[in-house]
Amino acid sequence: MSAEADCIFCQIVAGELPGAIVDSDERTVSFMDINPATPGHALVVPRTHAADLMAISDEDLEACTLAARRLARRMDEALAPAGFNVLNSCGTAAWQTVFHFHMHVVPRYADDPLKLPWIPGPGEPGAIAEVAARIRGDG
Repeated sequence: MSAEADCIFCQIVAGELPGAIVDSDERTVSFMDINPATPGHALVVPRTHAADLMAISDEDLEACTLAARRLARRMDEALAPAGFNVLNSCGTAAWQTVFHFHMHVVPRYADDPLKLPWIPGPGEPGAIAEVAARIRGDG
């Protein structure tokens, strides 16, 4: 797997930095966003580093898309949201802040106040961990 030494997502994938991982397979890892837009907001990344939508391989893009749907299904069972936003930001003008391709899977709730784009702000670590456990099915 190709990794970038200074990439925070590569470091999470490698287990060098903590991340509340909720799903993984041979090509992808999904973990909770530490700046959640709503409870349950998670990211899907390829194990192989690719800076953005323009750089990711077709195979990894397909794997990430399938992983995002798998994650949404798990969230649907665990969290019972009213819907989902699945999105990717490509480039700084589109709000990309971490240059490792990622897809946001954002559960939406009938009463949530989220307006897109959200302004990322730190989530409460205990609440993030609790929701991650529910999505994994061990909480």
